Amino acid sequence: MTSCLLGMNGSDILTIVNSLFFILGGITVFMIGMSMMGSNIEKAAGKSMRRLMGKAARNRFVGVGTGAAVTAIVNSSAATTVMIVGFVNVGLMTLTQAASVIMGANIGTTISAFIMALSSAGGAQFSIAALFALVAFTGFVINLVGKSGKLKQIGMIFEGIGLIFIGLNVMSGAVSDMLDSPNVKSAVEGMFIAIGKGKDTLTWEIIVLFALGALLTALMQSSAALTAIIISLASSGLISLQMAMCIILGANVGTCLTSLISSMGASVNAKRAAMVHLLFNVAGCFIFIFPVAFAGKYIASFLNSFIPQTQWQIAIFHMIFNLLTTAFLLPFINLLVKLACLIVHEKPAEESPEDTLDLRLLKTPAIAVGQVRKQLVRMGDEAFANYRLSMDMLLKKDLSAKEQFTERERYINSENKLIFSFLVRLSMQEISETDEKKISSFYRVVSDIERIGDYAENITEYAEKLVEDRVEFTENAVSEILEMDRHITELYKFVTNVFSQSNLYYMPDVEREEQETDRMNNVMQRSHLSRMTQGQCTAEAGALFLQLAVCMERIGDHMHNIANSVAPYGHTVKE
Repeated sequence: MTSCLLGMNGSDILTIVNSLFFILGGITVFMIGMSMMGSNIEKAAGKSMRRLMGKAARNRFVGVGTGAAVTAIVNSSAATTVMIVGFVNVGLMTLTQAASVIMGANIGTTISAFIMALSSAGGAQFSIAALFALVAFTGFVINLVGKSGKLKQIGMIFEGIGLIFIGLNVMSGAVSDMLDSPNVKSAVEGMFIAIGKGKDTLTWEIIVLFALGALLTALMQSSAALTAIIISLASSGLISLQMAMCIILGANVGTCLTSLISSMGASVNAKRAAMVHLLFNVAGCFIFIFPVAFAGKYIASFLNSFIPQTQWQIAIFHMIFNLLTTAFLLPFINLLVKLACLIVHEKPAEESPEDTLDLRLLKTPAIAVGQVRKQLVRMGDEAFANYRLSMDMLLKKDLSAKEQFTERERYINSENKLIFSFLVRLSMQEISETDEKKISSFYRVVSDIERIGDYAENITEYAEKLVEDRVEFTENAVSEILEMDRHITELYKFVTNVFSQSNLYYMPDVEREEQETDRMNNVMQRSHLSRMTQGQCTAEAGALFLQLAVCMERIGDHMHNIANSVAPYGHTVKE
C-alpha cells in the first residue's frame, strides 16, 4: 500500500481530491432529498401518521408494523426514534409500546438500501438515475406552478425522490472516476486489504470494520448515507460483501447516537426509550457478529447463488438482519424494557410532567399541533378550575383557598408563555395548510384562556372586598349570580367539546349558552337598578355586583371566542 501511495503522481492526488469532494456533494444532495421527501410526506399524511402512532398502543405486533410503516414513509429510522423519544417524554406512548415501534423502525429503514441498490440498476442504454433526474425536474415544475399547498407538497416529494437518486449517482460516479486511475485503485485496494487482510476472510479486523461503521454513522447521523457509500465501494469491487456486512452491523449501533442525543434533558422514560433502541441494536449485532465473522464467506456465497449483484446482496442482508433480530427479540421485549429501567435509574427531580411541549415534537409538526391542542385544553381546565374556586370564595366568603388559587394562576401564566413560545417555533417549521390554520387560531386561544384566568383573579378580589368590608348581597342577587354561573358552566362544557374534538356539532349549544350569559348580564344590570331604587342593597354591594356581572359576561365571551377559533378547520360529527 505504501509503495502504491508513493507511486501516485500529482494527477492521481488531484483525482482523489476531486472524487472526495464529489462524494461529499453527493451525500449532501442525498440527505437533502431524504429530508425533502420525508418531511413533505409527513405533512401530507399528518393525520394518517397520528392514526398509525395511535394504533401502536394495541399490541407489540401492531407496534412493529407501525414503526416499519412510519420509517418507510419518512425514510429515516433516526427520525422515527427521535419522534418516539418525544412521544414517550410527553406521555403519548408507553415505554413498552415505544420498544415495539423502535423494532419496527429498524425494519422500515431497510427500504433505504433497496432504493440505493435500485439506483445502480440499468445498463448503458438506460439509467435509473437519469429517470429519477427527470422525476426531480417534474417535481420542480409542479412546485413552481402549483397553487395549492397539497400540490406543492407533491412536487417537493417528487423533487426529494429525484435528489436521492441524483446524490447516489454522484457518489457512485465519483468512486468510479477515482478508480479509473490504476495507481489510485491499487492504493485504495491496499488500504482495505490492510484492514481486512483479503476480501474473503475476516478475523480480528471485524472489530475495526464494525467500529468504522459505528463511528462514521454517528458522525453523519445517518446510516442511510453510509450504506450508500458501502454499496458504491462494494459495487466497484473495493470491499467484499463480508466486509460490507461488518460495516452495516456497526452502522446499526452508530445510528443509536441520534436517539441518545435527543433524550438528553428529557424525562427518565424518554432516556429509557433511547436506551431500548441501543440495547436492541447491540443485541442484534451480537447475534449476527459471529456468523458474519466466521461464516461470512458462506453467507456471501449463498446470496451470490441467486443474485449476483453486490448492491442487492447488501440490501437483502440488511433486511434479513433486521427481520431476524426483531423476530428473536420481540418475545423478550419486556426484558429489554426492564434492563433499560435498570440502566437508567428513576430520578424524580428530572421529571417535569407539566412541561409536555417537548421541542423534539417540532420534527413532526402534525403531532406537535395535536399536542399543543391537548396542552391548551389542560390550560383551559386549570383556568376554569380557578374560576370555580373564585366563585366559591365569593359566594361562601371563605378565602382559605386563596393560596391554591394563586399557585394555579402562576401555572396558567407560565403555560401562557410556554405555549406561545412553542407556537412561535412551530410556526417556523414546514407545516400543512390545515395545521397553519390551527396554529394561527391557537395564538388567540391561549390569549383567551389567559384572560379567563385574569377575570377569575378579578372575582377573587371581589371576594376579598366582600370579606373585608362585610358586604352582603341580597337573596335575589345571589340567585342571579348562580343562574349566570350555571350558564357559564354549561358554556364551558360545550366549548371544550368543540375545541378538544374540532367538532362544530356543539356550536348551536355554545351560541345558546353564550346568548344566555349576555341575557343574564342585562337581567343583573336591570335588577340591580331596581333594588337600588327600592333601597334593598347598599352602594358598595351594588358596585361589586355590577363589576361581577360584567366580569362573568366577559368570561363567557372569551369561551365563545375559543369555540369560534375552530371554524376555519373544524368538522361536524353528530354524536
